[in-house]
Order: sequence, then structure tokens, then C-alpha cells
Amino acid sequence: MPRTPDDDPFETPGPRSLQGAPRPLEPFEQLAAVAAGQPAAALSGRSLKARAVAYLSRREYSRQELRRKLLPNVADADELDLVLDQLEHERWLSDERYAQALVHRKAARQGTARIVQELRRQGVPDENLEAVKAQLQGTEIERARQVWRKKFSGPPQDAREYARQFRFLASRGFSPECLRRILGEQDDVSST
Repeated sequence: MPRTPDDDPFETPGPRSLQGAPRPLEPFEQLAAVAAGQPAAALSGRSLKARAVAYLSRREYSRQELRRKLLPNVADADELDLVLDQLEHERWLSDERYAQALVHRKAARQGTARIVQELRRQGVPDENLEAVKAQLQGTEIERARQVWRKKFSGPPQDAREYARQFRFLASRGFSPECLRRILGEQDDVSST
């Protein structure tokens, strides 16, 4: 026997009432408001902190990176700094946690110099950079060796191939001393 909608024991709720919620602006109203100089955050009805938490719920951000992302949405940069201070105090935002997340994401493929350069570009403080550098330098030779094995089928056979392999690994941010050691090991192994 087929079921009819009246037989269903569960009712489907209707749309929720949006009383008190600001109505979304039409596209032409948004353009007019932006032209009048109103910040985009005021247009969408979301608070600055809500925007920041939404970004931070997806991935870690450094303070400088999050500030750069939110700055177009505010009229007063001091207000943004207060929100960022509050987020740091509540431990939503942490440069140290951002640095560790970036290291975790990139350490298998990139060298210490490249990772530290990326962290510096994102505004991570120097004390966090020193800790990351110390952590990465202990494993740099092994990480470079793994990248080398994955890319190249064997040791360099001549000076041109040596230079090509050296350039590739150097472009990944591995130190020249580390590369000389790895490619020198391969050269020693191939000459025996």
C-alpha cells in the first residue's frame, strides 16, 4: 500500500522566521553602499569577530595574514587590532600554532630556508622562527634525501647532472651544505 504525505509520522518543518535578522542586500544595493564607502562587513551583517572565527575554523592563520584578510572589511583598523588581540587572548589565534601547522604541511617537501622564509613573509615573530629552524635543521638531511630519491632515479653521472640535481634541491630550500653532503655521498657511491 503506497504511503501518502498525510501518513508520514514526521512533519517537515517550514522555513524559520527571520524576524529581527537583517535582510540581505540586493546586488545593486551592495554596489551603492560600497561606492558610498561603507565597509563590506557592515553590508553582510556578520561581525568582524564572526568573520575571523569563520576563517580560523578552516585553517590556522598568522596574525598578520588574518589582519590582511580582514582589513578590507573594517572602517577602523584599531577595531580590527582589538578583535585580533581578543582572539589571541581566547587562543583562537596563535602564531606558534600557525608555524607548527605550516611546518607539518611543508616539511616533507621543502627545506628549512624555504619554510622559514614563508613564515617570515606571513609575519611570524622571530622567537617562533628560531624554534622552527632548530626543529627542522635536525631532520634536513633526511628530508632532502627523501625528496632527492623521489625525483631522481640515480646519482648524478656528470657535472651537468650534478648541477641540475643541486639546483632542484636548492630551489626547494635545502641548504648547500646538506646538498653537497647528499650529492657527494651519491658521487662517492657511484665512483666505487
